[in-house]
Amino acid sequence: MRVLVVGGGPAGLYFAGLLKRSNPSHEVTILERNPPGATYGFGVVFPEAALGYLGDADGPSHARIVQALETWRDLTIVHRDRAVTIDGNGFSGIARLELLRLLAAFCEEAGVVVRHGAEARAEDLEGYDLVVGADGINSMVRELGAATFWPRIETLTNWFIWYGTRRVFDTLTLTFRANNDGHFVAHHYRYTPEMSTFIVECDAETYDAAGFAGMSEVDSQAYCQRVFAGDLGDNTLTSNNSTWRQFPVTSVENWIDGNRVLIGDALRSVHFSIGSGTRLALEDAIALWRALVEFPNDVGDALRAFEAARRPVVEKLLNAAAGSYGWYENIAEHMRLGPFDLAYDYMTRSGRVDEARLRNIAPRFMDDYDRSRLAG
Repeated sequence: MRVLVVGGGPAGLYFAGLLKRSNPSHEVTILERNPPGATYGFGVVFPEAALGYLGDADGPSHARIVQALETWRDLTIVHRDRAVTIDGNGFSGIARLELLRLLAAFCEEAGVVVRHGAEARAEDLEGYDLVVGADGINSMVRELGAATFWPRIETLTNWFIWYGTRRVFDTLTLTFRANNDGHFVAHHYRYTPEMSTFIVECDAETYDAAGFAGMSEVDSQAYCQRVFAGDLGDNTLTSNNSTWRQFPVTSVENWIDGNRVLIGDALRSVHFSIGSGTRLALEDAIALWRALVEFPNDVGDALRAFEAARRPVVEKLLNAAAGSYGWYENIAEHMRLGPFDLAYDYMTRSGRVDEARLRNIAPRFMDDYDRSRLAG
């Protein structure tokens, strides 16, 4: 079988490596427009439970990824200078560039052909038994098949900017700050022993009041450093093509267009506030590979099996993501709450966690929360 994967991010690399490793007779090619070693952003985060899927799919590559992870057991919320610890929230972080390096090595060992600096064109997609669109949130494969995929894009009103810092944080932390211009939250976590991701988010009113639209990259960085100076300590923010953006919530009505299928961010975008975008992308890769193993002689049956298995899981998580980003879109309102009330409100924002479940997964936090309420 001749297979073309458009996009050399985590989803495309992992799928290609799994397929080629399971059947070396397949001809598997990846087209990646960026040169080797190029990536934007800093670290990515995994919920603890996500790593088990990688181990089940391929033990050796899972072991290599685990060795590169930074892990922690708690979540921290900082509001009004009060740090609230929430137990039962295991996460892991890894440098995005390191994850891509490990997955690229997996592909190389399996015999996948990876063509870097190759911007895919419509004619490049012809002549294959299967074309996998793993080309991200601005997918060319999705755009070419828009009449079949029926993409939907909703742009959120909040603005965010992605930085790194040499301040190393103990846990995944959300830090809420306010100034004369408005309301901010930083999402930050370490992804190596020396570096952390530091995403700054604000609502539209704050973005306008601060004048970010007219600022240079250097001025925006300096402004954010001032807002979070107490949290950064003696450290600065690090930019990597860091610009203010609004998050595009992307989905499609149909997952399949003939012998073409979408996975990862090309299929749907998952808001960064639930830390599951890379997890879902890798799970897509595993599910598509397993469907092709189950139906080796019929690509159509394999693609339908992939969608049937994945769609309920994806839609459930997308509903949770909507509850999460909707919560952030009203950040000013939530920041009127005290530290423990804000933390409780945050933990129940997606609708997946009620008080009973929260008492089960985070008993230490709920004991502290109960004491805070009694204290008035």
